[in-house]
Amino acid sequence: FTEDHDHSGDEGVHEYRRSDLDQFRAFLRSLIMHGVVGTALGGVCTLVGEPQNLLIAEKAGWDFVEFFLRMAPVTIPTLLAGFSLCILLEYFGWFGYGARLPEGVRSVLSEYQAEQEQHRSRQDIAAIWVQAVVALFLIIALALHLASVGIIGLVVIILLTAFNGVIEEHRIGHAFEEALPFTALLVVFFAVVAVIHEQHLFSPITTAVLSVPASTQPITLFIANGLLSMISDNVFVATVYINEMITAFNHGEISRQQFDILAVAINTGTNIPSIATPNGQAAFLFLLTSALAPLIRLSYLRMMLMALPYTVVLSSVAMISLLVAF
Repeated sequence: FTEDHDHSGDEGVHEYRRSDLDQFRAFLRSLIMHGVVGTALGGVCTLVGEPQNLLIAEKAGWDFVEFFLRMAPVTIPTLLAGFSLCILLEYFGWFGYGARLPEGVRSVLSEYQAEQEQHRSRQDIAAIWVQAVVALFLIIALALHLASVGIIGLVVIILLTAFNGVIEEHRIGHAFEEALPFTALLVVFFAVVAVIHEQHLFSPITTAVLSVPASTQPITLFIANGLLSMISDNVFVATVYINEMITAFNHGEISRQQFDILAVAINTGTNIPSIATPNGQAAFLFLLTSALAPLIRLSYLRMMLMALPYTVVLSSVAMISLLVAF
């Protein structure tokens, strides 16, 4: 297991193992894509699921329970549809899903796990317990909103590093190297959204949405949000639109009840259709820029193809639920 291997190419892999390697990559692609779609699917449901959820809840004055209940008419049917679609995709093997873990790979992983357990020290076991306790703290802190998300994240970093004995700066720095390409893209997105906001480029869309009858405003806003979230980060789209709705509410253009409904449309419209491309979801973008993507041959177009069934089904269910509920 300690033998060096060049992960950038398959030249060192024996020919009779190539099929196992390709199948293992397909298995990992399925697993990872189900996971990142699941982050969007579950993230839309609660206050702490996505960054824009916190912003929308703050603007609307909702707490954790009220946020969940207001979103539930749209998010719960969508969540159930997502679970059902996951099972169907794996069963029928559509869109690149359904690959199984090769028996040869399973044997290697089992042997590796057994070897790791034999060499696991008491310090390693203590580190695992520390991670478990801090993970529990993270869940409780986010659920109870004990502090702002950034402060909670900083506390988690301090607890993990301090109790694991990682106190040297150069060791801590390696943890952030993986996120550097992702961070650079976020900076670009921030700049783009700042220009959009300052130039009021979304104002014509907001005006068009508010000009239609009140009964069709939620679905119209959902579609407008969804289309923009497919090509730009959903957090920034939600930020711009919720501020536009706040302005409309303060000017008396919409009632408080209508504002609450439109807030639901903004949250679901920016979260669910945004899985169409890696541009829309931070989890997708982080995965695409990570070291894992080239190893499992997960390209931009392949991510779009594998996300396509989820995009179509979940967006359709969300729109229908929005129409029925509001």
